[in-house]
Amino acid sequence: MKSTTVRRVSLSIAAVTALSGVAACTSSGSSGKGEGASGKGATRVSPIAALRTAEKSTDGADSAKVESTTTMGSLMSMTGDGALRWADGLTGNMTITYTSGTIADTMRRLGTTSMEARYLPDAYYAKMGDKFAQQAGGKHWLRYGYADLAALGGSSGAYLKDQMQNTTPNQSVKLLLASGDVKKVGTEKVRGVEATHYSGTVDVADLARKNSNLTASQLAGLKKQLTQAGVSTESVDIWVNDQNLLVKKVEKGRMSAGEYTQTAYYSDYGVKVSATKPPAGDTQDFKQLMKKQGWTPGSGDTASGSGSSS
Repeated sequence: MKSTTVRRVSLSIAAVTALSGVAACTSSGSSGKGEGASGKGATRVSPIAALRTAEKSTDGADSAKVESTTTMGSLMSMTGDGALRWADGLTGNMTITYTSGTIADTMRRLGTTSMEARYLPDAYYAKMGDKFAQQAGGKHWLRYGYADLAALGGSSGAYLKDQMQNTTPNQSVKLLLASGDVKKVGTEKVRGVEATHYSGTVDVADLARKNSNLTASQLAGLKKQLTQAGVSTESVDIWVNDQNLLVKKVEKGRMSAGEYTQTAYYSDYGVKVSATKPPAGDTQDFKQLMKKQGWTPGSGDTASGSGSSS
């Protein structure tokens, strides 16, 4: 396998997994959490008060099952299905299936269009197929250390690291709280459950400034890369049930590669979630793989997809 192919596939996996219903244009940090929220009847007070209550309740639930669908222009369409826990660092398992687009075509040539993504507090692991393993040292699992992600693509890599370590379902609620543009649409049923629908528009670059833990230089670089990718704003819609828990979110935007949309459903809050490290003998460290392929951290060669994590 050519080094550029390994690089593109690996980096695309890093970016796309971040969009699998786990990260998807959200970031860490605070946007008023815990300020003046009142639990009972919050949805009848104001959108901001209701969202603050929902943010606290969803964060405090600790875990949930997640189902998502993501489309990014002609680059890829994919689904994600699994469960995540965030009480003490992101932990969980997701099955990622690529359904169409150039990434699905590439994965198909590598022998599989589906992979298991396993999340642990310090890294996440992607399980590839046998054909890929034959061409990548015989090992099926790729390990992405969060500390290494920051070196993938400059500021966008740092932003991806920030997202992967801190993302929880309540981040979509924070998106709306940070946007300053929130409205209550009404009450609708989501998979048979009554839920209140809220909507707003987010300035992506400004959101990163407000909600991430990045340095000023990283943020400046991120804004430049987002601009080059054609990302400026996105719309966010969320649905909150009568227990003040997020049950659905839809994010839509546009980038130079085309329009992107992600829909995620959250259920079974409090579900038991566990994840263990894959066998060391069957795991290849992504950073070491890139070094073998002649890639130098900070070189900026992030290939297709890596700059689109936001």
